Amino acid sequence: MSLLALTAAAALPATAWGVHAGWMVRRLRAARRDPLTGLWTRDAFTRQARRLLRNRHAVVVLADVDRFKQVNDTHGHAAGDALLAATAARLAHAVGRSGVVGRLGGDEFAAVLVDRDGTAADQLAVLGRILARPVDTAPDVHTSVSLGWVRRADHPDEDLSALLRRADEAMYAAKRAPVPVHRAALDRLLASVTGRRPGRRRSA
Repeated sequence: MSLLALTAAAALPATAWGVHAGWMVRRLRAARRDPLTGLWTRDAFTRQARRLLRNRHAVVVLADVDRFKQVNDTHGHAAGDALLAATAARLAHAVGRSGVVGRLGGDEFAAVLVDRDGTAADQLAVLGRILARPVDTAPDVHTSVSLGWVRRADHPDEDLSALLRRADEAMYAAKRAPVPVHRAALDRLLASVTGRRPGRRRSA
């Protein structure tokens, strides 16, 4: 057998392993993505969000579609899915490559972005208006998305879970306010049940 043939034969197992490893990586990445929106799932989002929170300029955002159950009941689940997909795409575009967005479940999304120039409040106000625009694939659906957010620098000793609870409280306040975006207060974290402010109604 020639040297070339021997080399090719020796390379076969490594090549096969490389193909298998590539397939496993693709499957793993797919498992970490929400199939409807393409965003990271909760666990994958959590890992990346914790890394970004090492930056003192990080901002944690929680977003929840208003009246989502009503959308499903009135326009059907296809319209609801279109709304979720559009919301996800708009959030991902706003956060950009330097941040991370995940779907936590149902109509709730979370994001961490890095606000180096201190313009998060203005950016999120614009985002709130963008998220309220009708979806091309479901033009009859009219709703908004409530946003709650908190700066990492305001609570440097708190972990991701605590910051998400603060953002959740702010988002709940936004649902009751005239504007859909609300910043978390600087005072103590309110008591919560399973990470949520008591009395908050979950959308179906």
